[in-house]
Amino acid sequence: MAIKMRVLCYPEKKKLLAIGNMIKAEYELNVNSVDRIPPAYSCDKERLVILATNIKGSLPDDYRLFVRELTKARAYNVAIIAAGDDACVEKTKELIKEAGANVIEDVKKIKMGLFDNKVTDAEKTEILEWVKNTIASLN
Repeated sequence: MAIKMRVLCYPEKKKLLAIGNMIKAEYELNVNSVDRIPPAYSCDKERLVILATNIKGSLPDDYRLFVRELTKARAYNVAIIAAGDDACVEKTKELIKEAGANVIEDVKKIKMGLFDNKVTDAEKTEILEWVKNTIASLN
């Protein structure tokens, strides 16, 4: 399935990058489709941007500034895979809406521990199903 999509991770943790690369492989995305925030390559008319985050407390400045720039010219739709605080997820959604992109309300919650660097088979199945349903909801 061809879709213009990016997976952006914050912070650059092994598990978040593994999730991004798993989605990249499943949907045969471009080479630079998995990146950190702020990304090395800017978003340009992406059909879907997935933010994979693990933020607790307040939003870091570099993350907050990037999210505030997710306009319709950069991303039509933004979905969130999150570990961490629900308050941070809500603040992220609020900033994205203010910028102008459409926020997918169904946030995929994941668990991350200090040494939790691998994606289990169950998590892989759940995440890929969530991505499939998210893409289907765009049509």
